[in-house]
Amino acid sequence: MDQSAALTTLRLDVAQRFASGFTVDAALDVALAPGSMLVLFGPSAAGKTTVLRHVAGLERADRGTVVFDGEVWCDVTRKLWLPTQRRRVGVVFQQPTLFPHLTVRDNIRYGVSSTPVAEVAGVLGTLDLENRYPRELSGGEAQRVALARALAPRPRLLLLDEPFAALDAPTRLRLRRDVRGLLQALGTPAILVTHDRTEALAMGDTIAVVIGGRVRQVGPIADVFSRPGGADVAASLGIEAVLPARVRRTSDGLIEIDVDHVPLHVAERDALAPGSDVYACIRAEDVTLETRAAAHASARNHLAARVVSITSEGPIDRVALDCGFPLDALITRRSRDELQLGPGAYVTAAIKATSVHLIPRV
Repeated sequence: MDQSAALTTLRLDVAQRFASGFTVDAALDVALAPGSMLVLFGPSAAGKTTVLRHVAGLERADRGTVVFDGEVWCDVTRKLWLPTQRRRVGVVFQQPTLFPHLTVRDNIRYGVSSTPVAEVAGVLGTLDLENRYPRELSGGEAQRVALARALAPRPRLLLLDEPFAALDAPTRLRLRRDVRGLLQALGTPAILVTHDRTEALAMGDTIAVVIGGRVRQVGPIADVFSRPGGADVAASLGIEAVLPARVRRTSDGLIEIDVDHVPLHVAERDALAPGSDVYACIRAEDVTLETRAAAHASARNHLAARVVSITSEGPIDRVALDCGFPLDALITRRSRDELQLGPGAYVTAAIKATSVHLIPRV
């Protein structure tokens, strides 16, 4: 199939003011490929769910429009409004919403006339649950049923509002994989709300970063994570170090910047004039720790650092460093033992020039 011919577009430009004074004023214009996932990502209370609910037809905007694949779902000025059921969208929330008096089989088939649902039930593992009632299901099983019910009518668009957040880690991982595979098999595009960076990277093709009720950046997920468009976007994406810096000079494809009087070399992606103020963004996973700088290391930056603290994060440790400025590194337990790290230890923090992303400060 010609993927470009099968693209559908979602154009949203809505504003809604709440009694608390918080205002969502969001604009989004994206093309969705069959089976693709758009992630609405951002901190809690940023307005992600409100944006999703406007797509679903569960909120009414004070002004604006929602258009999907050329069909107007909402136009406040023209007083046009298409109810949720006519939009042919499937919606799944964080807590499963199932009819308690119906079996799993009847829940999934509710509102479905002749569309076969065996493929959906099979992939999501609900066939063995068909004769049970919702009260007899675990949280993971109930969410599988809710997903199967949303997908059984073959919706034009699936909307997911943090559906994996309440599940234990193994169930969450399995369900993410199953849902992703099923969407690709069915060719159904989806929009996922999450504030979980790992989930966004695991599930998403495209990401829209929502902060303070506004869509701040949209693009392929790898591009946005590697090149955030602002310091607040970088911070929301979990980039641990967002450091004020100033450009010293440029030469031979490298930009030299000053971070608290510490020089760093950065691969030149965009022209920046000497004296320009920037933010330098460095991820913890891009920082390598050494007891001494290697003679032929590929990393351009080797910084003398002191270990401030070490915090366990499951199978890895987060090492807080003082390099003249604060910096985090992620290492394995084995590396920690081999380096004999502890608070107060001195190490070299190595960072490749390509791993530092600069954002102009305006």
